[in-house]
Order: sequence, then structure tokens, then C-alpha cells
Amino acid sequence: MKKFFKTIAAIALTAVMCAGCSSTVKPNEVFSAADLEGKVIGVQQGTTGDTFVSSEENGVKAKEVSKFKKGTEAITALKQGKVDAVVIDNEPALEFVADNDDLMILDEKLAVEEYAIAVNKDRPELTAAINTALDELEADGTLGELKAFWIEETGGKGYVSPEGIAYPNGTLTMATNATFPPYEFKREGEIVGFDVDMMRAVCDKLGYELKISDMDFNSIIAAVKSGKADVGVAGISVTEDRKANIDFTRSYFDSAAQVIIVRKK
Repeated sequence: MKKFFKTIAAIALTAVMCAGCSSTVKPNEVFSAADLEGKVIGVQQGTTGDTFVSSEENGVKAKEVSKFKKGTEAITALKQGKVDAVVIDNEPALEFVADNDDLMILDEKLAVEEYAIAVNKDRPELTAAINTALDELEADGTLGELKAFWIEETGGKGYVSPEGIAYPNGTLTMATNATFPPYEFKREGEIVGFDVDMMRAVCDKLGYELKISDMDFNSIIAAVKSGKADVGVAGISVTEDRKANIDFTRSYFDSAAQVIIVRKK
């Protein structure tokens, strides 16, 4: 059933991405990170890829950094020849390349990072409670099953809340950006993915009903900082700049990386 839904999603995504594509797209000239110099690079605005490519300290001397609200928009621009490469997290990159046989991921990794849950600095008790829940979910194998199901696709199963569960502590709002498969994305109008299942399991342990607020990735940290959302969960990498504005829980995925997607030809 999961593969069926992914096939339908792939067909829809490919149709959108191919709009405007033509045979006049120039040949690929990017075969390594060094080749990014003088090129137009597509990124999703506000992501670690955006920060990495835009920072002169990292040595990427791009001609231009084109910033998009969604990763899919950056991929479309790549297919249309409007950008020379896209820098994005490895897991969604794998999804995009699987759905587009004219694209490939270069072997070279630009940055290795870890994902964690963003929490308001004024709520250390919530951070501590989530950490405890994550430790328990790690120990009982739930996180391992979710990783196997959503990320590795080697088995496992999605999360289902126990029957009759109560939520005495009310609602916990999770700010996310549902354009980041396999962590959070829309399937038949519903937001699903690893992060969604993980946070539902966390909330069940803490007595909260999970509410999901979908927004631009660039707005998530501000939403948590202002209190419009209780947590931010969207494959958010831990960085010093972000830690200046919000707190992070313990990491729940520590082998994420920024990679380069290019056209095969």
C-alpha cells in the first residue's frame, strides 16, 4: 500500500516538475563540489543547504544562490535548466532522484549534521520531557521501526496511537513544512512522514494531542520563538545560529548530510 501511494505521488510530482522542461537545457557541468564555483545553485530558503551555500566561509563561490520556498520548486528549476545544481538534505534528495531518472546525486557530501526538535527557550521543562520520551522510544524500538519504515524502507511499521488513549495535557502544536519527504509530506491531503509519526508517539507518552501547523520552512523557528507553535519539527539541523534563538532536544537523526543534485546530462 505504501509503495502504491508513493507511485501516485511520484507521477504527480513528475508531471509538475516536467512543466516547462525542454530539450534546450544546457548540459550539466557540475561533477564535484569544486564545480559549483561560478554556477547558479538552487536551495530551499532557510535550510542548512541555504546557509552552507550562502556562507563565504564554506568556500562555495556561486555565481548566484536561487532560494525557493519548497525543495520541489528547486528541483523543477534544475530540470528546466534555471539552476545548475541543487543543494539539499540527503533523504529528500534520494526521494527526488528516485522520482526523476534524469537527475543524480553526487557522491561528495558537503556537510554532516544532526536533526533535533526546536523548543522555545522559556520552556526547558518541555525540552526535558521530550528528551525523556525520545529516550523511551529509542529503548523500546519505536524509533528504529519508524526509521526502517519511513527512511530506510527495510521494514518496520508506521506509528498508530493506542486505542482509548487520553490527552489530559491538551494540544501540542508542531510547526513543520510538509514538503520534505520522507520526514513530512502530504499524501492524499494528509501530512505524514517520519517526523509526524515520531511526534505523535512523543505526544502520546506526554499526554498531548498532536496538532500540525504547516508553514514555510523559514517561518518555523520564528513560530516556536514567538509561541505560535510549541515545537518545530521539520528535519531541522542543529546550528549555532538557530541555538541563539531556540533550544533543541537531543538529536533523533544524526547522519543527515547536505548533498548536490545535478542533471545526468
